Amino acid sequence: MFRHCVLSLALVSLLASGAAAQTTIKVATVAPVNSSYHKALLDMGAEWEAKTSGRVKLTVYAGGTQGSEEATLRMMRPGVDQLQGNLLTSGLSSIDDAFSVFGIPFFFASDAEGQHVLERLAPMLEKRLEAKGFKLLAWGSAGWVQLFSKTPITTLAEVKAAKLFTTQGDDRMVQWYKQNGFHPVALNSGDIPAQLRLSTGMIDAAPMPPYLASLMQVFRDAKYMLDVDVAPLFGALVLTNAAWSKISAADQAVVMATAKAAEKRLLGEAAKLDEVSIAAMKTRGLTVNTPDAKALASFRAEADRLVSTIKGTLVPADVYDMAQRERDAYRKTKK
Repeated sequence: MFRHCVLSLALVSLLASGAAAQTTIKVATVAPVNSSYHKALLDMGAEWEAKTSGRVKLTVYAGGTQGSEEATLRMMRPGVDQLQGNLLTSGLSSIDDAFSVFGIPFFFASDAEGQHVLERLAPMLEKRLEAKGFKLLAWGSAGWVQLFSKTPITTLAEVKAAKLFTTQGDDRMVQWYKQNGFHPVALNSGDIPAQLRLSTGMIDAAPMPPYLASLMQVFRDAKYMLDVDVAPLFGALVLTNAAWSKISAADQAVVMATAKAAEKRLLGEAAKLDEVSIAAMKTRGLTVNTPDAKALASFRAEADRLVSTIKGTLVPADVYDMAQRERDAYRKTKK
């Protein structure tokens, strides 16, 4: 009888340890449901579960159902732990302002240039994230930010005059806009379509990539797009260090390898998605305003002056210098 008791206890212990080894990662994203980003996460999660024999599972809350990126980051705090992961864009800057370097207007001239700098800065940025409690699994791109507006905009002066959407929660960016003569309105990104639809809405212009503008049907009311690549919208999938530590070393290797495969997809699809989206929106009434060479040069010259005020304020000076150094070195190789 004693032997049977020992075996029973051993079996209970084994079952308990097997149950403890199962980890469900709850991930939030403001990316729309059924968007390419949402589908990439779902596909990645299916691989996690299959390749770890169900020990690591992924639940995705898309479409901003859990709130803004700021709100979902609060849900990841120690002691709260309602979420363990996040696919973030602007929210990365609220964790560490070094990530704001990718949002500098007109700092990058092409996808290749932006991704080159991202590759060079990634190790440093990942260490900064880890020091603040997060493990970066994969980078991604949502495409190039363009400006969509209810009335035609072709000059920087007209951009400044517009009631311009900016992300809620980034108070320093709001102040920077105001100090440089813009009229920013901080909102949750999910509020953009409704506010543009109103004749007396809080905003009349919103910067975003064309694919997102298409998904959110922004072009129905903001029928004009300024054809000027403002900045690439990079993002990243992050987990809390606490959640990451609950996954065994063997399963961590599987999770990371699968995430890196998803990264290629998240980084590689953006340009084509934007191209296809612009073409589709034009058939449904979107007007694309492309500045001529003189107007574009004037636009960029004024923008460069504004950008100089970002270094050391919105972006740490050492991070700004590193990005500029890597960007310029890349440009020399392409001359």
